[in-house]
Amino acid sequence: MAAFAFIPYYCNTQKNEVTGEVQHVDMSADQEIALGLQAAPEMAQQYGGIHPDRQAGAALERIGQQIVQSTKVRQSPYKFQFHLLADENTINAFALPGGQIFITAGLLKNLKTEGQVAGVLAHEIGHVVGRHSAEQIAKSRLTQGLTGAAAIGLYDPDRPATMASAAAAAMVGKLLTLRYGREDELEADRLAVDFTPAAGYDPRSMIQVMEILDQANHGGGPPEFLSTHPNPGNRIQELQRDIAEDFPQGLPGNLKP
Repeated sequence: MAAFAFIPYYCNTQKNEVTGEVQHVDMSADQEIALGLQAAPEMAQQYGGIHPDRQAGAALERIGQQIVQSTKVRQSPYKFQFHLLADENTINAFALPGGQIFITAGLLKNLKTEGQVAGVLAHEIGHVVGRHSAEQIAKSRLTQGLTGAAAIGLYDPDRPATMASAAAAAMVGKLLTLRYGREDELEADRLAVDFTPAAGYDPRSMIQVMEILDQANHGGGPPEFLSTHPNPGNRIQELQRDIAEDFPQGLPGNLKP
């Protein structure tokens, strides 16, 4: 059984056309899109559903699509949609595989500029095009046998179709508890530093977002965003370094804060 888990993981590799990396993933882009769409309603329900303010939701969609259409992201196969969640108390944002991106009203009300919103969305777009969820699912299959265990438990030999539905249910369950690693977070930050200026936004707004999130802590437990998005002590310094490397002569003066 170990061999059956080990061999597919190391044999199934795909080159990421956006980042240039060769990754251990065993899902196609279409499968990522389908999985994200399947998980989206349950994820939204956990945060009170979609916010009723359609104007705010439309603004979020506009900013997100501006990033997509102004960058190499538009060449990816993913179908991006941006959703404002009704939860006013939780500070969080997250992306599902395939392009479903969410931000809570609790986080949005803490952001002061359009550039800060763009920074959060660009970071989440980075997770999607970086295929971080697909990588995590592949690692989970290798180390825990998550999908196989769920399929065996739910499989009905008289109904072969339950095998596929059980596997899908296991993957959705994995998404509900997904945590990205430090390297995934830093890669999403690096991609966001590329994406935001291309879309007309100042990447330094991302540093402001980190400062806002730190202030939102107020000495208590960290905002959920920092729980699902690890915030190592050098993350601001990494952002500053990425910006300096991309713009050694300084940032253009016409970027929106």
